[in-house]
Amino acid sequence: MYSQNRTILFFDGNCNLCNGAVRFVLNNEKSSTVYFAPLQGETSKTNLPAALPDSLVLLENGKIIIESSAALKLIPYLKWYFQWLRILWMFPKFIRDWVYRFIAKNRIRWFGKSQYCAVMQPKWKDRFLP
Repeated sequence: MYSQNRTILFFDGNCNLCNGAVRFVLNNEKSSTVYFAPLQGETSKTNLPAALPDSLVLLENGKIIIESSAALKLIPYLKWYFQWLRILWMFPKFIRDWVYRFIAKNRIRWFGKSQYCAVMQPKWKDRFLP
């Protein structure tokens, strides 16, 4: 179980939008502290309960964070010029989550899906958990 010592972003490995979000974090993080695992993988099965959203789930300090809060909790891990995005916390959670769920519900229709994890590159191999 990885939950106590790593920050892990779980994502739908078949979703092009989710793969794009992972690629965005990998290309714009200030240090290599976030690990990634597809929701379809073994790490997800051993660290997360079954009844969670099928898009982004963040496991940070043993705590499961979902929906808009998971996306916004990634901001501190990004480079300085993305820190202005913290202003999005000012919106009430019910509004942020409604927007998040609307996008998540339509993400496959809008962005498509792939048969495999499209973000895996050799330079990032050690950042991905099974």
